[in-house]
Amino acid sequence: QVQLGESGGGLVQAGGALRLSCTAFGRAFGDYAMAWVRQAPGKERDFVAAVTWIGYTTYNADSVKGRFTISRDNAKNTLYLHQNSLKPEDTAVYYCAAATTGYVSHPFAADYWGQGTQVTVSS
Repeated sequence: QVQLGESGGGLVQAGGALRLSCTAFGRAFGDYAMAWVRQAPGKERDFVAAVTWIGYTTYNADSVKGRFTISRDNAKNTLYLHQNSLKPEDTAVYYCAAATTGYVSHPFAADYWGQGTQVTVSS
């Protein structure tokens, strides 16, 4: 069992930056694949980025290529999403998710979800 808690969201102007964090409480964080998924108002959840248990990363290239970077610090049980050059269309609730397989599938097969953190980008 693992619990995930996101933080770092907020209100930012277009072109600004944020760093989202997701801290895991429980066992074996280092064995899990982790992902960021976002949901904008009135839309379905949308995959943003993921990282395998050994650090291979994958991104939703169409929407975040070159602007967002996913990383993990297994010593701190923490997942990060560095967001640069934010756009109003990035406004959403951002969720972190964990897959106990350790690998990234599409769609991401999450076993655990966090409660989400709101990111709002003003134009």
